[in-house]
Amino acid sequence: MIQKIVSVKDPTLRIPSKNITRFDKKTYKLINDLKDTLVIQNDPVGVGLAAPQIGKNLRVFAIKPDATVKIIANPEIISVAKEAKDLIDHDTKLMEGCLSLPNLYGPLKRPSTVKINYLDDKGEKVTKLFSGFEAQIILHEIDHLNGILFIDRLLEQKKPLYELVNGEWEKVEI
Repeated sequence: MIQKIVSVKDPTLRIPSKNITRFDKKTYKLINDLKDTLVIQNDPVGVGLAAPQIGKNLRVFAIKPDATVKIIANPEIISVAKEAKDLIDHDTKLMEGCLSLPNLYGPLKRPSTVKINYLDDKGEKVTKLFSGFEAQIILHEIDHLNGILFIDRLLEQKKPLYELVNGEWEKVEI
């Protein structure tokens, strides 16, 4: 079922999420809600959605870097690219945004690779290396599970925040 995405003002987004302890009827309902809600996002287009964004503080999110939606539960980061040359540095043509802060974007630097352990949508353990755009999405969604928003990362990196207004980038204060 399609759920309402909470806004940045909702305190749920700042609470670290708890692990999913079992894959039962409630868990599968949450997974389906995440998928259904993510798939319909088109203004702006969504590529990731974490459970806290629909008001549930559980460690699970959906990603859609392409046509396929993937579920990642209880992610644990094993490693990330560490050298500056391995970072993705976006310009205003491709900036990071968030469905909880629609039409706000920033040129974040994120590691270009991340290796994680996680549970898939059937509760089976997976270890996988993600790179490029997928790595960016994974790291953004893991931040959500830890109560961190992309604007926090912008502040850390002393990067600007922009709003897309009528197809033009306008700088806004954080």
